[in-house]
Amino acid sequence: MSDRVPSSHEARPPGSHYQPSLWVVLVIVVLFVGGAVVMLRSPGASAPGSPTPTTAPAGSPTTTTTGVVDRAKVTVQVANGTKVTGLAGSYTQKLQLLNWATLPPGNAAALAGRTTIYFNPGYVNAAREIAAEIKMPASIIRPRGGAIPIANAAHDDIILVLGPNAAG
Repeated sequence: MSDRVPSSHEARPPGSHYQPSLWVVLVIVVLFVGGAVVMLRSPGASAPGSPTPTTAPAGSPTTTTTGVVDRAKVTVQVANGTKVTGLAGSYTQKLQLLNWATLPPGNAAALAGRTTIYFNPGYVNAAREIAAEIKMPASIIRPRGGAIPIANAAHDDIILVLGPNAAG
């Protein structure tokens, strides 16, 4: 006498296939749909609405982008060009709260003039947004070109050098 338990292969009639329960199918469908939504909404070079590089008119030294600025991807260096202690730190915090990718505040040579925002090619829209956020006119925006307003900032996207008009 044998109390043999049939194997799972023997228990099924020939030709039958594994069929998952309804909740397993629903979980798989929800994961698939969720993944598709995430992929379609993530920004990419070919995604609709992503920034498109365009070249400025002839004679203009800058390259600009159109579209929405991704603040978290724009490195911003704030430098104090005044004798007011902590001014760069204060502006750095303001920009951090607005989701800009700020670097530690620094110092620049004292400015007799006004605040200046330098931008590297492709970041003019970011510079405009920062000027608006700190309530400064767009006339303070300058292409960086070969200028190095503070040491070790040549590769930063935006360099904000605070002048006496930022202290008041």
